[in-house]
Amino acid sequence: MEEKELRTSVKQRIFISVIALIMVGTFIASYAGIIISGNSSGSSSSSSDTTMGLSEEKIAAYKTAYDNKVAEFKAGTTEDFAKFKPYVTEVKAYNETSANENGVVTRDFVVGDGRELSEGDEEYLAYYIGWCADESVFDSSLDNPTSPTGFNKALDASLGMIEGWTTGVVGMKLGGVREITIPGNLAYADQMEICGGLNKPLKFIVMAVAKEDPLETMALELDTAYMKYQYALYGIDYDEQFGE
Repeated sequence: MEEKELRTSVKQRIFISVIALIMVGTFIASYAGIIISGNSSGSSSSSSDTTMGLSEEKIAAYKTAYDNKVAEFKAGTTEDFAKFKPYVTEVKAYNETSANENGVVTRDFVVGDGRELSEGDEEYLAYYIGWCADESVFDSSLDNPTSPTGFNKALDASLGMIEGWTTGVVGMKLGGVREITIPGNLAYADQMEICGGLNKPLKFIVMAVAKEDPLETMALELDTAYMKYQYALYGIDYDEQFGE
């Protein structure tokens, strides 16, 4: 399986960490506007006044903080990972036409023992792996989609999910593992390209879990560390700009 890079706007709808990238983009755009305005008012300003940048040591420090949170998250989710891992082999090629014609289709691998998710329920976290008809993985909670050793993120459903996902998890119990096939019109339709085009069907394997501590706090701290690292890669010291 080959994991493909997604555009930020795609991940925004299915992964919490992408919110960080959007925030980065917004800040960069605002910052760029200030620079352009400043440059147009006069040419005497030195380049050091308008150039963003962080030292390699500072970027490395943010990366280390992020890596530490990933390690902490992996260590704290080993039991969930052990339950999820056997179904990674279910990531297989599928017929795109049939997937688009059959609507949302679900298959339970594990029936959970927690509360049952109802329509519109957003109070849960999820581990997941999503793939295209050609078997290529476009995103997942796994550190590696082909030979994973653990989870490196969890999805907060309250951020908003594609319609096919919200339909597909109805009736699922927390702690369960479910495969969801989503037709293109209930995924990203003609609004966004994914899996090589518009109106492409998607498949997910989802494990829904309770949104409670310690997992909730670990996931939030991990996302925060990731956001700060992404800012650093754009030359912005998050702690200096926005405070701790």
